Amino acid sequence: MTDEAGAPRSPLELLEALAMEEVEIAPGLRHTEVYTLRGLLTLVAHGPPDAEHIVLMSGGGMGGLLGPAGGLYHDLGNRFAELGIGTVRVGYRKPNDLGRCVHDVAAAADLASRRGARRFVTVGHSFGGAVAVQAGIVLSGHCAGVVTLSTQSAGCEDASALGATPLLLLHGDRDEILSAETSAVVRMLAGQGEVVILPGAGHLLTEAHDELRERLGTWIPEQLGASRSAPGP
Repeated sequence: MTDEAGAPRSPLELLEALAMEEVEIAPGLRHTEVYTLRGLLTLVAHGPPDAEHIVLMSGGGMGGLLGPAGGLYHDLGNRFAELGIGTVRVGYRKPNDLGRCVHDVAAAADLASRRGARRFVTVGHSFGGAVAVQAGIVLSGHCAGVVTLSTQSAGCEDASALGATPLLLLHGDRDEILSAETSAVVRMLAGQGEVVILPGAGHLLTEAHDELRERLGTWIPEQLGASRSAPGP
């Protein structure tokens, strides 16, 4: 990324933060607020601060930090911490602004990389599916995998730029907002990837609560090369 003068600057530098505060709210759970002139970026991080492997999780068009399916992101963050994998849940500065939301995820990755992170998996729900795809493209060779949950297709038009980065698309067959065919469209745009249809699940995937935790609790560590089994949340 570059500034207006064309000089290279990192995603974190481009936020032009006025201040940043971080508090450990529980053992292994940190809350960070980055104050900028264009909004407040909120990060909730699980696991070791210097983790080499990081999962970046983002919400839908209204933002949010918990994820679908009854707090999926919180539960997976706890689970991955037991494997030494860090998780950062990203609260956007301006939800539903794709470019700015991708920048927020990239800035979260930048902050983690300054502490030792080298490999990332991006995860996003609904609108956040496009954020996860675009952030995966930005992270390029540092991205070990991309997961979309009930994704939209808008914003995924250049998904082919993911190349061979593993792509997992999960969608309920009773999604009342975005048809499951949307994930198939994104797979087609990417030219690769695995689409998993979750029977009986709606847009928030509540009905697939257990399957999501088990499937992602295995798939994500495998992509990061940290697949030692962990107990459930």
